[in-house]
Amino acid sequence: MTAHRTPPQGASQGTSEEGRGAADTGSPTAQARTETEPAAASGRTDSGAPTAADETGTGSPATTTGTGAGAALTAGRTDSGTPAAAVPAQSRTDKDMGTGLPTTTVPAQSRTERTGPPTQARTTWPAVPPPPGLPAEPPPGPATGGPATQTRPRTDETRIERAFGNAFRRVTGTAFAPYQSAVLRIGFAATWLFFLLREWPYRHELYGPHGPWSGDMARRLLDGNEAFSVLTWTDNRGWFELVYGLAVVAGALLLVGWRTRTMSVLFMVGVLSLQNRSIFIGDGGDNVLHLMAIYLVLTRCGQVWSLDARRAAKRAGPPGGGPERDVTGLVLWAVLGLFLAVAQVLGLSGLSWFGPGPFPNVGWGLMFWVLWLSHGVWWAARRYAPGEPRTVLDMIGKLIHNGALLVIVVEVCLIYATAGWYKIQGSRWQDGTAVYYPMHLDYFSPWPELSRVLADNGLMIMLITYGTVIVQVAFPFTLFNRRLKNVLLVAMICEHLSIAFLLGLPFFSLAMITADAVFLPTVFLVWLGARITSVRDRVLPRRTAVRE
Repeated sequence: MTAHRTPPQGASQGTSEEGRGAADTGSPTAQARTETEPAAASGRTDSGAPTAADETGTGSPATTTGTGAGAALTAGRTDSGTPAAAVPAQSRTDKDMGTGLPTTTVPAQSRTERTGPPTQARTTWPAVPPPPGLPAEPPPGPATGGPATQTRPRTDETRIERAFGNAFRRVTGTAFAPYQSAVLRIGFAATWLFFLLREWPYRHELYGPHGPWSGDMARRLLDGNEAFSVLTWTDNRGWFELVYGLAVVAGALLLVGWRTRTMSVLFMVGVLSLQNRSIFIGDGGDNVLHLMAIYLVLTRCGQVWSLDARRAAKRAGPPGGGPERDVTGLVLWAVLGLFLAVAQVLGLSGLSWFGPGPFPNVGWGLMFWVLWLSHGVWWAARRYAPGEPRTVLDMIGKLIHNGALLVIVVEVCLIYATAGWYKIQGSRWQDGTAVYYPMHLDYFSPWPELSRVLADNGLMIMLITYGTVIVQVAFPFTLFNRRLKNVLLVAMICEHLSIAFLLGLPFFSLAMITADAVFLPTVFLVWLGARITSVRDRVLPRRTAVRE
C-alpha cells in the first residue's frame, strides 16, 4: 500500500479540486488518489470531514471510494454540515465526484498479491535408480536431515489392546450371571438341607461320636488327609447336636438368602465338618456339594431372589446417602470373630495359619480371618468411604465373583468329561449293556417292576448306554454353540431325573441338576422367576394397608 500523508485542513479545498480535475482527465493522479483513499479512511478524509468510525462512534471504519465531498457523503454528512443519506460505497459512482464512470475499490491484499513478484513453479524430477553395485540412497529421515517418516500403527496390536481393555472393564465392572449364581445357592442349599432332614433320625449313626466310625478313627484319618472338621474337636454329644443343628439352620438361611455372605461361610463349615467326619457315606453327589460349598463363599449369590436383595431394595435411599446402620450384621460379625479367636487361643485342630487348608500354604485359620476381616472392611467402606475405596473394593469383589463362576463352569465340564472318557474305556459301556446291571441290584431298584420291564428291552438299554456316553463326552465341546448346548443340557437334566427315579439317588441327581443350572440361559431364568412370582401372588396375596 502506498503511504499517503494527510494534508492540513486549510489545503483540503485545493486538494479536492485537484483530485476532481485529475479524475475528469483520467490522469495517473486520480488513480493514485483512488488507491490512497483506504489509508485516509482510518482517520479523516481529504476534506477534513470525520469518517464513519469517528461520526458514529462504533469503532468500525467506513468504506470510502472517493475523495473530498465523496468522503464526506460516505461519512454521512456533507461539506456544508447538513445530513445526507448514506450511500453504499460499492453502489456509488464517480458521478458524485464529477465522473461518469464507476469506481471499484481493490483491497490492499489483492493489490499486493497482484503487484508482488511472480512465483516460480517447482520442477519435480523423476527418481533415478542408483547404478548397479552401489547401495540405494536411504529414505529421508532424522539421520539424513529430512522429514521423519510416519510409520503406520499396527492395527492388530490396537485391536488386542482395545479388546483387553473392554474385557477388563467388564470383568471388574459387572458381576456376571446373577440369576445362575442364585440358582446355585438355592439348589445346593436345598440339597444339603433336604439331606440333613432326611437323615435326622440316623444322624448319630452317620456322624455321631459313638457311631460305627468313631471319633478316634476320624481324627486319625483327618491327620492323614489333612481335611477340616469341627466335629473332631471333642466327642461331646452336645457339641455334635449343636453343629448338626447349625448346619441345618445355615442351609435354610442360605436357601432364602438371608445374610448370604455370612451364611455361605457357615454353610461351608457345616458341609466340610459333617462330610469329612464320615467320608465313606455318600453317593457321588456329596463330592459335588463339597466343592461347590467352597466356591459359593467367593460368589455374590444373593444379588437376586434373596432376602438380602429385597432388604437392599427397601433400604435404597436417595443418591449420595450412606447406608443405614446394620445392627444385626455387626452383632453377627462380632460374635463369629470372638468365637474364632477363642478357638485359636485354645489351639483346636484345623485352624493353623500356614498349614493344611484350602490353598497351598494357606491354613484354614488364615482363611477364616481373611473372610472375617474382608466383611468388616466392606461394611466400613460402604458406610464411611463411599468414594474411591468402595469402588476399588467393589471391583475386587466382582473380579473374585467372576473368577469363582469360571471355576464352577470348568469344574462341571471336567466332571462330565472325565465321566464320559472313563466310561468309553469300560467294556460294558462299549458293548452297550452297562445300564442293564444296576437295574438288577436291590439297592438301586426302588421300583423293581419298572426296572425289570425296562431292563428286558435290549434296544432301550443300548440307546440309554450309548446316549449317556455321547452326551457326557460332547457337552464340554458344545458350550460355544448356544442351541446345541441347550439341547444337550435338557438331555442331561432328563438323564439325572431318570437316575433319581429309577436308581433311587435323588440327592445325587439334585446336586448334578443344580450344577447344570449354571449353563441355563438368563432369559429362561427370568421367565421362570416371573412365573413363580405370579403363582406366589395368587396363592399368597399381599396385604394392602388401607389408609384411613
